[in-house]
Amino acid sequence: MKIFSTFIFLLLIGCSQPVLDPDPLEQAHIIDWHVHVAGMGFGDSGNFINEEMRDNFRFDFFLSWMDVTEKELEKNGDQILVKKLNNRIVQSKYVDQAVVLALDGVINEKTNILDRKKTQVYVSNEFVVSQTAKYQSLLFGASINPNREDSLELLDEVYQQGAVLIKWIPSIMYIDPSDEKFIPFYKRMAELNLPLLTHTGMEKSFANAKDHFSDPRLLELPLRCGVTVIAAHIATTGESDGQDNFERILPMFDEFPNLYTDISSLTQVNKLGYLAKAIKHPGLTERMIYGSDWPLSSFPLVSPFYHMNHIGIKKSWRVSQYKNKWDLDIKLKEAFGVPHTVFTRKLGILDMTDE
Repeated sequence: MKIFSTFIFLLLIGCSQPVLDPDPLEQAHIIDWHVHVAGMGFGDSGNFINEEMRDNFRFDFFLSWMDVTEKELEKNGDQILVKKLNNRIVQSKYVDQAVVLALDGVINEKTNILDRKKTQVYVSNEFVVSQTAKYQSLLFGASINPNREDSLELLDEVYQQGAVLIKWIPSIMYIDPSDEKFIPFYKRMAELNLPLLTHTGMEKSFANAKDHFSDPRLLELPLRCGVTVIAAHIATTGESDGQDNFERILPMFDEFPNLYTDISSLTQVNKLGYLAKAIKHPGLTERMIYGSDWPLSSFPLVSPFYHMNHIGIKKSWRVSQYKNKWDLDIKLKEAFGVPHTVFTRKLGILDMTDE
């Protein structure tokens, strides 16, 4: 009984309001480099979700986590998603801006046009650039499949439109990053100082994926071409050539000084323990940038109580009190021991500006 009373006392202490010391992260300029939007073409957005993905059980979850319904999209257009996203960023105590990611699709090899049947989710550059221009808190993350014949022209176009990076999910866009025909594309990216944010590891958010395209070792070619590569999620899912993808990518940080990673999705329930491992790996925090992978930062995928073995019950409770999803994500990752420099690190053209 005495032990139980002591536990309750300690819990109450942990649940009490923290000492009001200055919070350095409130004064920092934090960018979320990994934020998704989607759409169904309403409001002439040009976006779409194919039939296979709409029939998948994930579809309803994604709408719920974005706090939107199909009827609301039909009434207000896909633009309502970006408006709601902006409102949440504005309400955050910690995150000042977010990179909103377009998502190109599968390009038919014979016709060189977008294959709408094989493309599960398509978010057009035109939609993202037009919507992010409305809000000071949102930045344009472009997406170009280099299999397009006019990929170099498109690269220059999105750069002129203010893109801060290029986003790929190779396993659903059917991109082999090691294909040497992309060398001119990579060299132009390096000249423009546009980073490549690309998914690494098994893809679990879509109805199907060609996961061999997300082998982190396939990124050696763009890295050798001088591209700043951000390997999303540190390849914390799946295997390639019989080797765990996370273990497979770690030596690459010593090989390539232009290889970085984001810490998006690393607090999800399916990736327990990876963030703690990553922080302890020598020198890796110096290559990390902040990302949330919104809307996948929503409960039940993410909760501080999944991580009590790493951060303790007191910190888990305190973090749980943050209602804004970005504030909770920031404070949860800080509780793990993620250095403040990770949250404020900038790459590419943003590293050259005074935000």
